[in-house]
Amino acid sequence: MTQANHRPAGTAGRITVLGLGDMGSAITRVFLDHGYRTTGWNRTASKSAPLAAAGATVAATATEGVAASPLVVICLLDGTAVDEVMGSVEAAVAGKVLVNLTSGSPGQARANERWANEHGAEYLDGKIMGDPPYVGTPHVVLPFSGSRSAFATHEQTLQVLGSIAYHGTDAGMAAVEFMAQVAVAYELLIGFLHVLRLVQAEGGDVAEFAERIAGSAAAYPPLLTSMGKAVRTGDHPPDLGSLDVQAALMDDMIGHRESVGVEAVRMREVKELMERRIAGGHGAQGFSSLFELLAGRS
Repeated sequence: MTQANHRPAGTAGRITVLGLGDMGSAITRVFLDHGYRTTGWNRTASKSAPLAAAGATVAATATEGVAASPLVVICLLDGTAVDEVMGSVEAAVAGKVLVNLTSGSPGQARANERWANEHGAEYLDGKIMGDPPYVGTPHVVLPFSGSRSAFATHEQTLQVLGSIAYHGTDAGMAAVEFMAQVAVAYELLIGFLHVLRLVQAEGGDVAEFAERIAGSAAAYPPLLTSMGKAVRTGDHPPDLGSLDVQAALMDDMIGHRESVGVEAVRMREVKELMERRIAGGHGAQGFSSLFELLAGRS
């Protein structure tokens, strides 16, 4: 429902969204629903029509869109599209706050900030962890980094998009957070699929096994937290037991996988790291201590 009675007053109530794909359109609708005077621009003009019907002002050009508002949200396909659009609006960005929500690397975010500062604009980099239908709910998480003053000024506005967090003045840190979060998911899920292959190869019911694993997953948050602290301090207690004890499992783990034709590369990596750590006199430490051997590994 549109919260017209909460429309921000003055120039603070004007926002431009550059990019009206699925995510950009969702962002625009949330701003409209919260009473912001929202201008939208999209390279393919036809995507603007539903938003115009919902109350958005449609800019004919990206430059016109930037000129319309003090706060400019960029949500495009990729970094190449961002470069192209920013290059086309450089004459209009002075005095603006640019908030880039397009996926990209930490290096791209830092380069974008340098460009913005050189052209008289403040820059915030942000990433969207969630799907378009959930924008505007706590189920979408948005890390931000970059200009502290810009974040402080527009924090209340950005909060309407979801659960937000500020990761400091280094513009690249929101991308670091995003990529690390996504990487954990992929590492976990590909490992899980290999394990399901193992269970299936032995005649087990993969759905029932998955349900049991989902039930035991509650044990992992405290372990992850303690391992993060161990890596930060360099003090590695025997989290899953000592490496001396854990290493004794590895040949069986590898042999079992290979006996049923399931990939064992990760298990072999773990074994090699454990053996190196033990040989270095650290067999009493825990799994987190393997971190000390990862520098420079590809």
